[in-house]
Amino acid sequence: MANRKRPGRTRTKRNNRREPLLLSTLAPEDFNVRPGETKSIACPDCRTWRRIMGDTDLKIREHGEDALCPGSNQAVVIDIDVRRWQARQDRLLRDAMPQENRRSARQHYKPIPAPAPAVAQIAAKSTAVEPGDGRALWLLREMKWASTESAVSDTDTRRAKVPAGDAPLGAPPVPLTTLHPKRRAS
Repeated sequence: MANRKRPGRTRTKRNNRREPLLLSTLAPEDFNVRPGETKSIACPDCRTWRRIMGDTDLKIREHGEDALCPGSNQAVVIDIDVRRWQARQDRLLRDAMPQENRRSARQHYKPIPAPAPAVAQIAAKSTAVEPGDGRALWLLREMKWASTESAVSDTDTRRAKVPAGDAPLGAPPVPLTTLHPKRRAS
């Protein structure tokens, strides 16, 4: 890796003394001048892709393995509408792509899920759900109510009974009839 040359800027004022290469005379797929990307071109002499160097004075970067390629330092003139060229390239790329690989231009949205039911609705719907022992939930609820019904009934009956015997010592007697107090005349 120590022998590898670092790509730098072409600072030479030399060119190969040929007429400048007009991009309008080349096939659109033989160069890349997209904004934001490295400008590059297929050398007209050796057909290898090379960088276009420079900001205003554009040239094909020097290249060649053993000897300098005659296309090195060739002046390049961008005489095309770059946006129109880019739109055409994008269309060619899209058309060359198999249809199953293309994305649909239409956005497909997933359906919005229904709102969650209220807790009371969940309990009402859950009657069809079978618990582990195979009985329906509504049957289990009824069985639980039936098992507590007799205990509740017994407690209500005991509360309704009047206590037998005297009232506790020091306490006023418990009235057995409903009292209807009268207002005092003022």
